[in-house]
This record gives sequence, C-alpha cells and structure tokens, in this order.
Amino acid sequence: QVQLVESGGGLVQAGGSLRLSCAASGRTFSRVAMGWFRQAPGKEREFVAGISWFGATRSYADSVKGRFTISRDNAKSTVYLQMNSLKPEDTAVYYCAAKEGTGVVTQYEAYDYWGQGTQVTVSS
Repeated sequence: QVQLVESGGGLVQAGGSLRLSCAASGRTFSRVAMGWFRQAPGKEREFVAGISWFGATRSYADSVKGRFTISRDNAKSTVYLQMNSLKPEDTAVYYCAAKEGTGVVTQYEAYDYWGQGTQVTVSS
C-alpha cells in the first residue's frame, strides 16, 4: 500500500508559477513510478507528467511540455510538479498517482494508488 498526500495548489494569475508536492508513505517509494494527472470540471482525467523509479525517464503531456517539470526525491519520498507559465486552461484538480513497476505510462487505469487531489486555479 502507498498513501499519497498532495499539497501546493492554490490560486495564481496567468503567467505565474506553482509547485505541487506529493508525499508518499507505505511501500518503498523508490520502487514505484509516479504520475501527475488533472481533471477539470466536465472533463475526463488526463495525464500531465510521469517519472520512473529513479527519475531516468520522464514523460509529459504535449499541453504542458516546456512549462511543467516533474521530479522526485526518493530520500524524502516526495514527487514534485513545478508549473511555470500557467494558463487558465491549466485550471483543474491535480492528482498524484503511483504505480507498481518502473515504467511510466499515461493511462490512469494503470496506476494503483491515488491522492485526494489539490485544486489549481489560474485566473486570466
């Protein structure tokens, strides 16, 4: 079992930055791949970014490439999402997720554990 707790969401103006954190507990953190997803009202949950066990592989949705950066600190059992140049269309609830195995995948069905989500609102 892995327990995940997100933090760092909030209200920011367009062009601003936020850093989301996801603290994990339970299973050995370094043995799970991690991902960030988001869900806006009336829309399906979508992949944002993913990172493999030791950070060697990172993947991003096209909509956030060049603006968002995913990273992890296995010593702190924490994964981060640095979000820069935020746009109103980035407004959503952001979820942290963990999956067994090393590979990064974009399908939310592949993830085994989820956090409760944190709201990110970008005003224009």
